[in-house]
Amino acid sequence: MANHRAIVSVGESLVTYLQNAYPADLRAQFPCTFKLLSSNELNLSFQDLGTAVTLYLHRVAVDQYLRNSTVYTDPVRPRVPLSLDLHYLLTVWADTALAEQTILGWVARELYTHEALSQSDLTPAGGWGADDVVQVIPGEISNEDMMRIWDALEPPYHLSLSYIARVIRIDPEVSDTEAAPVVARRLRIDEIGRAP
Repeated sequence: MANHRAIVSVGESLVTYLQNAYPADLRAQFPCTFKLLSSNELNLSFQDLGTAVTLYLHRVAVDQYLRNSTVYTDPVRPRVPLSLDLHYLLTVWADTALAEQTILGWVARELYTHEALSQSDLTPAGGWGADDVVQVIPGEISNEDMMRIWDALEPPYHLSLSYIARVIRIDPEVSDTEAAPVVARRLRIDEIGRAP
C-alpha cells in the first residue's frame, strides 16, 4: 500500500512510462511531449502545448468494492486502507489529423498491452509496496459527460480517451504514540485484613 502521495505518483508514472515507451520512429515523425496537467494548467497553457499528450485527473472516487476491506499486516491492529479509483482524460494535441490520430492510436495500443503499473513502473514518491499493482483500464464515459468536462475547461474540445487507474490503496496514518488495543483483562482480588 502507498502513502498520500500515491495519487500524483500514478499520474507522473503514467506520463513517464508513455514518454519512455514512445518509439523512435514516431518521435522522429511527430516529436511529442507527455504532460500531467491540472485544470488550471490546462486552461492556461493549452495554446502553447504544441504536439503533446496530456493526462488530466478529472475525478477521484472511492472504490465501491474495496471500501471496507481490512488489511491484516498487523494482527493486533488491522487497518482499512483508503481504496481509490482515479479517472483520467487523456488528450492528444496536434496541428494535423495525421499526427493527432497516429499518436492517439499508439497511446491506446500501448495502454492496452501494458495494462498495469507495477512497483518498478511507479515513482518512489508514492511509497509503493512490492505487491502494489495499479490497473489502467479504459473508462466508460458518456458523450454528455465528456462534453461537460470540456465545457468546464477553457480549451475547445480535443480528441480524448478516458482511463481509470485502479485500485490505489492508501495506508491510514498511524501515530507512533497510538496505544495498542486492550486484548485481555487480568484482575486480581485480595481480601483486606485477612490473615495469611
